Amino acid sequence: MIDTIKNGEVSLLPGIFCDRERVNYEYLLSLEPKKLLQNYYYEAGINVPGIQWFENIHQGWESPNCQLRGHFLGHWLSAAAITVANKQDAVLKSKINFIIEEIERCQKANGGKWACSIPEKYFAKLEKNEYIWSPQYTVHKLIMGLTDAYKYAGNRKALTILSNLADWFLKWTEKVLKSDNPEAINCGENGGMLEAWAELFALTGKPKYQTLYERYANPPMFDDLLNGKDALTNNHQNSSIPYIHGAAKLYEITGDEKYFKIVENFWKSAVIDRESFCTGGQGSGEFWIAPGKVGSHIGDRTQEFCTVYNMIRVADYLFRFTGNAIYLDYIEKNLYNGVLAQQNKNSGMPDYFLSLKSSSKKEWGSKTNDFWCCHGTLIQANTIFPSLCYYQSEEERRVFVSQYIPSQAQFVFGDDKIEISQNLDMKYYNQPTLFDIGDSGQTSRWVMKFFVKADCDFTLSLRIPNWIAGKPTVIVNGNEIDVPSNCDKCGFLNISKNWKDSEILVYLPAALSEHSLSDAKDKVAFMEGPIVLAGLSDNDYVLRYPKKQDGTKADVSYVLKRMTEHTYSTFPWLQSTYRTVLQDKETTFIPLYEVTDETYTVYWTKR
Repeated sequence: MIDTIKNGEVSLLPGIFCDRERVNYEYLLSLEPKKLLQNYYYEAGINVPGIQWFENIHQGWESPNCQLRGHFLGHWLSAAAITVANKQDAVLKSKINFIIEEIERCQKANGGKWACSIPEKYFAKLEKNEYIWSPQYTVHKLIMGLTDAYKYAGNRKALTILSNLADWFLKWTEKVLKSDNPEAINCGENGGMLEAWAELFALTGKPKYQTLYERYANPPMFDDLLNGKDALTNNHQNSSIPYIHGAAKLYEITGDEKYFKIVENFWKSAVIDRESFCTGGQGSGEFWIAPGKVGSHIGDRTQEFCTVYNMIRVADYLFRFTGNAIYLDYIEKNLYNGVLAQQNKNSGMPDYFLSLKSSSKKEWGSKTNDFWCCHGTLIQANTIFPSLCYYQSEEERRVFVSQYIPSQAQFVFGDDKIEISQNLDMKYYNQPTLFDIGDSGQTSRWVMKFFVKADCDFTLSLRIPNWIAGKPTVIVNGNEIDVPSNCDKCGFLNISKNWKDSEILVYLPAALSEHSLSDAKDKVAFMEGPIVLAGLSDNDYVLRYPKKQDGTKADVSYVLKRMTEHTYSTFPWLQSTYRTVLQDKETTFIPLYEVTDETYTVYWTKR
């Protein structure tokens, strides 16, 4: 069994992921608990000094006249709780404890069961098939946040609130299933409920949670997926993906192969059969695009952020079930071109949809006046970087280096203590190096230095990415390893030995590549390894590829040339930056995740 390394046992070292985690942390700290609670007070009829309704409060989707009001607090609780587990942060923990005390106060004011920010009558509307905007989605966020507050921040009162709220749902679901409209249980964006109740059963073993997850475990799409049908095209992504989280959780806790098959078939339909944008996304306007039609949907409503985060979670489940690195490659692509690309690097705010059309601009949310769904998932996404860096199999005594993110881990196998750190091995002009990487002395972001401190036998599994361009170089304590003969079929270089104090140098050669779509072959995007490049231009224009002396058309290396510049930020040298050559005008290309307020184009017309 493959597991994540526990929260608190992995921390980030200086680098872009550490920077983004810090911006997110500062935003979490900045929000006032009473304003986060405003809609819970409002529903419970509690007047709070300093909260004047419709003035001096959170607005947008958190406004008291929005039907999704209160959803963001659940996301905040999850993000804050994971941060507490990672950093042992006393200030955030104090805020969590205060908020949960106040939710308990609201629950008591509501009669002892209902603890939510929306009225119970919203669920009566579901029963009658009357339109109402996603009440189960909204309540799920609270259930998720309270569960995480218990799991990661040790707040036991959160579990008591959940137990009382579960009683309300036991009564409601029983009523619905006996009514003329039993399908109401699958309405209101309820997909997350399946995983939530299954998780609570796994944590507590209480039969009532099993009863609840069984009542949510039969959505129509499961039968379609089991039968190999396309259950996704033109369907709402954020309604379907959470069901898959639930199926994965059920496989995890029951071992029932049916649920694994559902998750596996979903992945085949969503990712393998469907084709993706260069960034990794498969949707437009929050809906699944039909296979072979992705190119016709290049526009300003592609890649909604919630889907990025939710698909990363599916990939995490599948890696832990299978050990196959293809899921880690997918996570990596979506970390750079989704999580980082859709977070404002200065303010931490989200970009709801990542526009991929020509001459795009990212549209950033505000700190207290929008609170879109993506706002909540973004603050969660920026807390999970440590958990994605390494995995472990204690049974196999195996440690997986899953993401090349500067970080350090301290954990145990039985009585054996293991410490691993990884960082960029930055190379300077005229400085001796063990690697001849053919870049005239420039640095490479994919030269990593690892230190292992241990006194025991285990296997260190280094992911060999699917984007690698050439043979990787791995040197352990000065001795080079033959990578091809040791790389396993699941995408790892496995090094088994008795580890003392060891140094490992890893070079993963990356190259420029082109990405086109089956129904838009005249359009091309550029990538360096897993990183999408964006051209900074106010106007789209045709990129012309020159012909070589033999008459064949040149490749991308004849169109884009690397730019090198010393910096004083995280990296001493400018990373993944290029300029056009032999074109009508010169355009700079930078990583899509570095674009903030600039106008940019990802897919270019190619001649």
